[in-house]
Amino acid sequence: MNAEKLLAEIRDNIDIVLTKESVLGESLWKAFIGLHPADIADFLGELPREQAPLLFANLPKSAKMDVFEELSDLMKGLALEGMSDQEKVDAFRSLAADELTDLFDQFSDEDLKSYLALLQKDVREQVLSLLQFEPDSAGGIMTTDVLTLMKDFTVKQAIKLLQRVQPNREIHLHIYVVDKEHNLLGYIRLESLVLHKPEERIESFMRSNELVVRADEDQEEVAKEMVHYGLTAAPVVSSTNKFLGVISSEELVDVLVEEATEDVQRMASLPPMKYPYFDIPFFRVLYLRSYVLVALLIAESFSGTLIRHYGHIMKYGILASFLPMLISAGGNSGSQTSAVVIQGLASGEITVSNMLRLLSREFYVSILSASLLGIISFLRAYFVGGSLMECIAISASLAIIVLISSMLGTVIPFILRRFNIDPAFSAGPFLATLMDILGIVIYCRVSDFLLHQIAMSS
Repeated sequence: MNAEKLLAEIRDNIDIVLTKESVLGESLWKAFIGLHPADIADFLGELPREQAPLLFANLPKSAKMDVFEELSDLMKGLALEGMSDQEKVDAFRSLAADELTDLFDQFSDEDLKSYLALLQKDVREQVLSLLQFEPDSAGGIMTTDVLTLMKDFTVKQAIKLLQRVQPNREIHLHIYVVDKEHNLLGYIRLESLVLHKPEERIESFMRSNELVVRADEDQEEVAKEMVHYGLTAAPVVSSTNKFLGVISSEELVDVLVEEATEDVQRMASLPPMKYPYFDIPFFRVLYLRSYVLVALLIAESFSGTLIRHYGHIMKYGILASFLPMLISAGGNSGSQTSAVVIQGLASGEITVSNMLRLLSREFYVSILSASLLGIISFLRAYFVGGSLMECIAISASLAIIVLISSMLGTVIPFILRRFNIDPAFSAGPFLATLMDILGIVIYCRVSDFLLHQIAMSS
C-alpha cells in the first residue's frame, strides 16, 4: 500500500489507530510509524487540532524527534504543549539555532522565557543573538553554528579541526576564514583541503568573497544577489565586518519559495500567509479573504453609479452589449503587463536604471496591441449590425483602455516599490477593479462625444 492510500485509511480510522485496540488499528499504527518523518509531519498538519497532538504524543521516542524537525513552526508549538521538560530539551537539541529562533518568534514573552531556560547556555546565547534581528533579514535566517578557520592554519590543522567538530557543527562546501578578532577575511573550498599539501597555510590559497551580506539586509534582496552571482552560500557580517553566520543553499531555497508564495498571494490581493494553509484557523482565513473582497466590492459599486449616470449612452444601439468586452480587455492587458514587470523586478532583470527602456518598449507594444484589438473590435461591432459611429466609439474606446491599462500596469509597480510596498499588489483584483471604473468612464465619455458630434451634424 502506498503512503497516500495508507494515510487515507488512517484518517478514516483515526479513533482505532489512536487506541490501537483492534488488529486493524495496530497494523495501521505500525505502518504509520514506518513512514518517512516528512510524510508523518504533513499528515499531522492536515488533522484537526485536537487529534494531531494526540497522534504525535503516541509516536515512539526514536521517531518523535525526527518528525518534530519536519513540522511547521505552528505545529511544533502545539507538539511542545504535550511534552515533558526532558522531551522539550531533546526536541530543542534536534533543531539548529536559526530554526529555534524561527520557532520562538511565535511565542509569548512568558513562554519564551520558560523555553529559553531549557536550552544549553551556548545555544541560548545564539538564539538570543538571533532574536535581535528581524525575521525577514539576513541575520534572521542565517545559520550561526558553522565552522570557521584561521588564516594561519595549515591544511593538516584544518583537517584535524574538521574531524574533531563534526557533526556538532555544520560544514559547508565553502569554509570561511577569519582573523583573531573574528573579522571575515575570505573563504576556501572544502576540496582545497584535499588538493593542497598538509604543510600549506590557508592564506596561501584563500579566495576573496564574491558577496558579503550585512545582517540587516532584507532576505529577498540577499536571495536575488545570491542567484545573480550563482552562489549556494553567502557569509553574513555585522556592520564592523564581524563574521556572524552563513546563508546556505537550504535557506536560499526557503527564501525563494517564501517570496514567490507571497508574491502570488499579493497578486490575488491577499496579505501574505506565513503558515501553511491548514495551520491557519478557519476564521483567520475568512477574515483575510473577506475584508479585501468587501473593499473591492465597494470600489466596484462605483461602476454601477457611472453606468446609471451615462444611462442615455448605454441605451443607444449596441453600445451596452460591448461594455463587458471593453472592461475585460482593460483588466486583461493591465494584469498581463504588470505580471511581466513584477516578475522582472523580483528577479532583478528590471531595475530603476533600465526603467525608461522598459517604458519605451512597453509603450510601443501597447500601441500596437491597442491598435490590433481596436481593429478587431471594430469588425466585430460592424458584423453585429452597429452603425459606423458606434463601431468607431467601441474600437476607439477599447484602444484607449488597453493603452492606459498597459501603461498603468508598467508604472504602478515602480510607484509601489518607491513607497516600500510590494509591487505584486498592483496585479490581480486591484488593477482589474481600477480598470473597470476607468474603462466605463473612457467608454462613456468617448461614446458621448461621438454621439454629440452626430447630433450637431444632423
